Amino acid sequence: MTNKILDIITESVTVKTRVLNDPALIGQVEEIVTLIVRRFREGKHLYFCGNGGSAADAQHLAAEFSGRFYIDRDALPSEALHCNTSYMTAVANDYSYDLIYSRLIKGIGKREDILIGMSTSGNSTNILKAFETAREKGITTIGMTGEGGGKLKALSDHLIAIPSRVTPRIQEAHMLLGHIICQLVEEQYFSA
Repeated sequence: MTNKILDIITESVTVKTRVLNDPALIGQVEEIVTLIVRRFREGKHLYFCGNGGSAADAQHLAAEFSGRFYIDRDALPSEALHCNTSYMTAVANDYSYDLIYSRLIKGIGKREDILIGMSTSGNSTNILKAFETAREKGITTIGMTGEGGGKLKALSDHLIAIPSRVTPRIQEAHMLLGHIICQLVEEQYFSA
């Protein structure tokens, strides 16, 4: 069992090393930090969506913005779209699970808000539909996916595509970069 544990850790480190050595991906993270800071200063909101483990990661990152990361500071307008279970189960039951995020974005999203969709495959139908609605409303989309970006790539204004096709390794890297984004946004937004 020890060798298996070491293999998994090595695989995780390898993916993160690929991220570390990808200047285009690092540049994309820098652009996203600058964008989020600017939009927060303009009074815009940040929304997250995902499914399963990615929903948990989306909720985690939304909480880092709306709560705090490192500094004791005011809350930032950020939320994960799946946290209202009454809404989500009603829409899934009455319409379709595919529409749970798009209906909410249509209802609450405003022009130049930001929607971050987390999908390791990049092919989650409910996130694709949310991004389509976001585009119609002038909301900036940021896809967080695995290698290649899937169908979400074409709908993303910005794409963080982790160089892996292994779901747990992709999610680990999403959280690494998500935490980096949280830290840098917090530092930059509250330094002025």
